[in-house]
Amino acid sequence: MSIEKIIQNATVEALKSLYNAEIDINQVQVQNTRKEFEGDVTIVVFPFLRASKKSPELTANDLGSYLSEHIDIVDSFNVIKGFLNLVINNDYWLEVLRDIYQNQDFGTKAVTEDSELVMVEYSSPNTNKPLHLGHIRNNLLGYSISEIAKANGKKVVKTNIVNDRGIHICKSMYAWKMWGNGKTPENSGMKGDHLVGEFYVEFDKHYKAEIAELVAGGLSKEEAENQAPSIIAAREMLRKWEAKDEETVELWKTMNEWVYEGFDVTYKNLGVDFDKIYYESETYLVGKEEVLRGLKEGFFSQKDDQSVWADLTADGLDQKLLLRSDGTSVYMTQDIGTAKMRFNDYSIDKMVYVVGNEQNYHFQVLAILLDKLGFEWGKDLYHFSYGMVELPSGKMKSREGTVVDADDLMDGMTEVARNMSKELGKLESLSGDEAEKTFRMIALAALKYFILKVDPRKNMMFNPEESIDFNGNTGPFIQYTYARIQSVLRKAKEKGLVMDANLPVASLSAKEKDLLKRLSLFPSVVQEAGDNYSPAVIANYCYELVKEFNQFYHDHSILGEDDQAIMNFRIVLASAVSQVVQKGMGLLGIEMPERM
Repeated sequence: MSIEKIIQNATVEALKSLYNAEIDINQVQVQNTRKEFEGDVTIVVFPFLRASKKSPELTANDLGSYLSEHIDIVDSFNVIKGFLNLVINNDYWLEVLRDIYQNQDFGTKAVTEDSELVMVEYSSPNTNKPLHLGHIRNNLLGYSISEIAKANGKKVVKTNIVNDRGIHICKSMYAWKMWGNGKTPENSGMKGDHLVGEFYVEFDKHYKAEIAELVAGGLSKEEAENQAPSIIAAREMLRKWEAKDEETVELWKTMNEWVYEGFDVTYKNLGVDFDKIYYESETYLVGKEEVLRGLKEGFFSQKDDQSVWADLTADGLDQKLLLRSDGTSVYMTQDIGTAKMRFNDYSIDKMVYVVGNEQNYHFQVLAILLDKLGFEWGKDLYHFSYGMVELPSGKMKSREGTVVDADDLMDGMTEVARNMSKELGKLESLSGDEAEKTFRMIALAALKYFILKVDPRKNMMFNPEESIDFNGNTGPFIQYTYARIQSVLRKAKEKGLVMDANLPVASLSAKEKDLLKRLSLFPSVVQEAGDNYSPAVIANYCYELVKEFNQFYHDHSILGEDDQAIMNFRIVLASAVSQVVQKGMGLLGIEMPERM
């Protein structure tokens, strides 16, 4: 049990004994004692004054006396106005260290048969372009949220919905058919997703030229956009695909396979995976069936042009298109079908959609529509809405080919890691293959940590050079500290030192106690990150922990300590720090190198 819970429970008992008062445990505020005062934890006594009918100082003294007499771990106390500062004895902190050192699962909860089943959807790529920087933030957030949910004792299904059909896919198909000249990943040497993305850009180039020509001929911009030959051809291709035209479907399968092979490489390099992948081409028909059922049962209405709409004005929204006049589906139709298929496949207790904040309205509508269709779980879906990510050079646009490609970014980050490591003289002792593997590990840590340390709900600017700094709040800094600890542990082993968490230590320095306090917070940090769907909580905890360790390491010798018991304690303490750092960073999908 955490120190906070121990003190909260003891305080509730104390108030009952002292004042015959029943106090809710949530009224007991326990904080870390401020640095300028003596103590480890502080209780705010103001909420208890009604029960004590005494001044804050007298109430705090009553409570402090009771706790120091009845709770073994409280050594002493002092009162600063309405704040009770408690000094926790060394035995408690040493017990915390033993628990961490001997328990590989410290900070996490076990999954049981009765655990809640959470499905997390992330990635959701389109098969007309490669993954880009925006997808990276999505994938990293989704993967980390899933891992944090597991650490909180949830059963988790990581899922992906691939948007493999629609007008945007047909644009790439039409462009390849018109200007591809038989180009394939094999004969061009290009990754399949990059090749298809090239034709998406090519379509837009021709489409814009056609619009300009039609406008010059006297059409309005809107008329030109609808009458341009390329868009008419792409729409016809979509109609043929939905009609199962053999030639169109064959081209669609071929180009999508190119993209899937490319995606698989990117996902593997990024270190994310999925338990179940759904495809829009398989879910949109289920969605159409549900929309038509809703039309039949009077939830939806049909206009003169045969398009189907949901009137959500009574819900404070507007009217939402569900089926176009030609009978083709929209994204909302597909999401209804996907939701139904998922709940048929799994007994989901919670559905979490990791999708950017530009889709807030979409998921607000989806929840209402699912509820109207009779799916009780619809209104409880959770849209994890995150902010956009940009580079210093500005926003990205897929159609114009100005996106920052995920593969290129990871390769570029590896190059930056390689150059910076050589410049700083790091990794010189590693062999070529080992060094290259570590460069890649550093690059991914820099990328993942820089993105995940930010409050996910905020827009962010990604700066590759800043992210890979070996100092400050970065992934490589945390990796470097971890590698430093591993070096100490290797030297201890070479000296024949045996780590024993049960050896007594007469006293603890302030730095040692600070480090133990920080370690003891890990379970509550994991829970907070899970409750708030926030990998940033874990990221910043790991940074504060290694910063605390570096201050301790600067002030205290470990292997050079003369007192055998203290040296042993510090080795175990360093090992516990590395254990928690590795587990915490693992929840972010970040690997820790043994050497740097």
